[in-house]
Order: sequence, then C-alpha cells, then structure tokens
Amino acid sequence: MKLLSTSASNTKIAKTQKKEKVQTRVASLSLYPNHTICAGSKAAGCMEGCLKSAGMGVFSNVEAGRKAKTDFYLNDQEGFLAQLRVELANFSKLCKRTGSVGVVRLNTISDIPWEKHQIPQEFPELSFYDYTKVVKRLGRTPTNYKLMFSYSGKPSYRKQVEQMPDGYPMAVVFHKRLPARFMGRPVIDGDNSDLDNLRSGHVVVGLLAKGKAKKDTSGFVVDPDMIAVGG
Repeated sequence: MKLLSTSASNTKIAKTQKKEKVQTRVASLSLYPNHTICAGSKAAGCMEGCLKSAGMGVFSNVEAGRKAKTDFYLNDQEGFLAQLRVELANFSKLCKRTGSVGVVRLNTISDIPWEKHQIPQEFPELSFYDYTKVVKRLGRTPTNYKLMFSYSGKPSYRKQVEQMPDGYPMAVVFHKRLPARFMGRPVIDGDNSDLDNLRSGHVVVGLLAKGKAKKDTSGFVVDPDMIAVGG
C-alpha cells in the first residue's frame, strides 16, 4: 500500500502547485478521519462536515483506501512510520533530481502531530504544512513545519479559538459565500492555494463548505449572513 500521493490528484493540491512561481511538487497523505487521529474534532463538531465527504471522498474505493491507511497507522504505527520515511526519502530525491521545491501535507484530512514522530525534523530539505484544530501546536513545530489554525464556532470549541496566538492564518468554512471580514480579520479566498494561505499572516482563510458540510448546523460552518456588521 502506497501512503503518499505525488500526482496532485487532490484539487486543492493541484491548484497549490500550479500557482507557485518556482517549480513545486506537493506530496500529500489522505487518511480516513476519526476522533483518534483528529484530536480536536469532537469539540469542534467538524467530523460530519469533514472534507472526507468532499471531492474524491465520495467514491467507495477512495474511502476504502483511506480507511486502510488509517488502520495501518493505528494498528502498526512503527511499520507505518517506517514506510512513510521511505516514501518521503524517495520524494525528496525526486524533487532534487527534477530541481523542484518539495512540499508535504501529511494531514490532508487528519490532525496528527507529526512533529512528535520526528518526521519533519528528519527531512529538513522538505517544507511541511497542515491545518490544525489543536491550538497548542501553534508555535511548537519545527521551522520547516508550518500550521494554520482551523476555526469552529461550536461553543465547546470556544477555548481553543480564544487561545489562538496572533500572526497565524485562521481557516474558516463558510456557507455559500465569503464575507469581507470575520472576527476583525480580512477574509481571503482560501480555495486557491494553501501556500498562499500560509504566507498570508493575520487573516481569515475563507473556505466554502463542500460535501456534507453544506448542510452543517453544528457551528463548525459559519453562515456569513449571521455575522454582525463590522465582522
């Protein structure tokens, strides 16, 4: 079983690669999320509206492949990490051979603290990035591992939002359209490029609800029509 995708089969990954001014390759890992590998999902209420139901996730064979990878990680973590290291080493060699900048997103649909497994630390030549709902991870990752905070308006998640430090982009999922501002921050279109999002600083990375998230009423997805004037 191959863990990493390097073919830009994910629409967002493809957009990210295409928008970069220098030749860039992105390797991504898509697991099937649950409350074990997505520690903040229960408080955030995002599991049902998760991206697992969007894009290629609607196909049963894709879902089965993601579930198999998640089972591999949960049942044989040592073996999983050993294979991941081999695939990352091969990806790094490919990037070097082709003169490409190597970028890695390991939590395409999960929230595993890969820094605790020493994965980014072992590949300083690669740039890692992810979204996270665990606020305490912000500012505690290696220099080659950048994070964006993922918002939820569910009351049980409020403490995470209140503890978010300044200077980090905050991703927010909206119904139907993006507002101009939210929580005092300007909103940018986050569906174009993850790397642009990472570089954007103190903004809201606005994402439109997809898949089951379009019907979310938990507070995870924000209704722009319910935002107070002034954001």
